[in-house]
Parts: sequence; C-alpha cells; structure tokens
Amino acid sequence: MRKNILIILMLLPLSLAAQKRPRELGIKIGVLPVGALNAITDVPGVKVGQVTIVEGADVRTGVTAILPHDGNMFQQKVQAAMYIGNGFGKMTGYSQVEELGTIESPIVLTNTLSVPTAADAIIDWTLGQKGNENVRSVNPVVGETNDSYLNDIRGRHVRKDHVLNALAQAESGPVAEGNVGAGTGTVCFNWKGGVGTASRKLPEKLGGYTVGVLVQTNFGGVLKVNGVPVGQELGNYAFKDALDKSSDGSCMMVIATDAPLDARNLKRLAKRVMLGLAQTGGIASNGSGDFVIAFSTANKVLHETSESVFSTSFLHNDYVSPLFLAAIESTEEAIINSLFMAKTTEGTQGHKIEELPKEKVLEIMRKYKRLSE
Repeated sequence: MRKNILIILMLLPLSLAAQKRPRELGIKIGVLPVGALNAITDVPGVKVGQVTIVEGADVRTGVTAILPHDGNMFQQKVQAAMYIGNGFGKMTGYSQVEELGTIESPIVLTNTLSVPTAADAIIDWTLGQKGNENVRSVNPVVGETNDSYLNDIRGRHVRKDHVLNALAQAESGPVAEGNVGAGTGTVCFNWKGGVGTASRKLPEKLGGYTVGVLVQTNFGGVLKVNGVPVGQELGNYAFKDALDKSSDGSCMMVIATDAPLDARNLKRLAKRVMLGLAQTGGIASNGSGDFVIAFSTANKVLHETSESVFSTSFLHNDYVSPLFLAAIESTEEAIINSLFMAKTTEGTQGHKIEELPKEKVLEIMRKYKRLSE
C-alpha cells in the first residue's frame, strides 16, 4: 500500500456529546434489548474490516467489508436475500442472490465508481482461498453510495489492495462508526453521514436470536431522532427552500442474523429494514439507491456435496415478527449512530459538511421529553 494513505483524526471540542453514541447520551431507540456491542458483530461469526482513505484535500473515501463467517465463503455459502427500496444504484451480485438465495462472497461497500474494483478484489480473494483451486465462477457482492461531494470520485482512488486489506483485517469486535471506511465521504440529511451499526438481542422467550445492522448513510429527507423532528427544529431538511432535482444520495443497509431463516423470510426481513430508514425521516428519493442485503449465519449451504437433498430446519413464519421489529429498531439506531459519530469534513473543491450539532440535538430531545437523563 502507498505510504501517504492517512486516517485523519479531526480535533473537536471535548464535549460529552462528541465522545458518545446516542444511546450513551440518553437516546434510547426502540424497546428491544441491544447486543453486547450494539453492532452487527454481535451476530456470532460476523466480522467487519474497514480501510479509510484520506489523501490531500480531495480524497475522502474508503472500503467497508462484512464477512458473514470466517470460513471459506464460496464453499460454505449463507442463506441470503436482497431488497431494493429504490434502485438508483450500482450494486453487483443481485441477480444470482435473488435466484439462488445464497451469498458466496464477502459483502463490500465503497463509492459508486469503485464498485468494479471492489468486485475484482473479491474475485481475487475468493480464487486465492485454499479449496477454491477449481472455481470458475464467483458472484461478488458490492454495494455503494456516491461520495463525490467530498471525494474526488473520478480519480477512482480505491484500489484492489485497499479492499483486500479491509478483508484481511476484518474482526468480530467493536465496529468504528462515522467517518470511516465506506462512510468517509458520505453526507446524510445535509450533515456528515458515515458508517453506523446497531443490534438487538431477542429475549429467550422470543427465540434468543440476534439481529445486527450496518449502514452506509448518504441520503436525505427530514431527520427524526427517536420520533423527534430534529431536522425541522434545526431548519435543515430536504426541499426547505426550493425543489432540488439533483440526485439525493443512497443508503446501503446490511442485516445479519443467527436466526435460521430461509431466503424467503430473509427477503421479508430485508423489506422491514426500509421501515427503519423511514423512521429516521429518509424518503428514498428519486436519486437514492436504497439497497438491503440480508443474510443468516445459521444454515450454511455447501458448494460441493454428494447429497442430492439439502435438509435443514428453518424458523416458522409465525415466529419471525420479533425479528422484523429487531430489524427496524437496529436500522433506525444504526443510521442515527452514523450521524452522531461522524465529524465535520472538508473535501474536494473546498466543499465542507458540518457534523450533526449534537448538543443542540440533545436540547431538542429534552424539549420533547425524549431524553433519558
């Protein structure tokens, strides 16, 4: 890798709000208990790796990689589904996942014009794994949002080694949020967006399953925080002054669970994720690519087997509703986390995006009596 790739830590006032996630500040979204890390990595086996690329005044981009498990993804595929909330996007791998109901590669998020590079890197990574010496076809799954307001996107600064590095350093612990990885140059609700994550752990009487979500936020609308009209109160929201006909970002949403769901019920779960986006005030505008990728770690699908019949157990339809609620709550909180953890950023052509004014948001939450002191 080149020596001049930097991760810049911007100096901010050491206020209480600048140091903590929303939940730590008293903003408790939803009713279900959160996982130990309140992250997608609460789902056993799931790992996340990120590479942040900050170069000079113009490059603000990166890569976020999600591994459903640490084995050979091609040889041990996972049950999966995708849902398109609004299709203004350049995601790879959709048709095969839709047709077969499995994912056979890591999931990589990056910027719009770096999707082919990321896909190429995933192919290299897959072909290079032990046991894949005879593989002749790979379905790489790559999602994107357009970070061109802050990033010199035409320069296509993401390289294959960045993606391979993100895959190599993926781990199961806490996940960095805000201006990191694929969220380095994104904008959300006219403030700095980024990567966000959250999770829910169902009580044992509801199955005891874990649901985790990771988002790359780069979209618009009228921001709500736990039901409070923060965007209106701050006077910063879509269409406030005039109709804006430009593209309005995107949101990539990845949802993982250890519940034994088949592809059909994963599709149903993915649809509910859009309700979580709506809870934050997102409107899935004309120029927004809002894609959901859902997978279950419970039942691996072997690429090679001598058995003609695949036999396993899946959760009954009557027991999936708690997972729907977990998906909605996790998505809403992950999006809000991405905003709270993001920092003011200057990028290409002198563009600057301010971070969410967290102290003001907390004042608004107190005004509406929605803050747990």
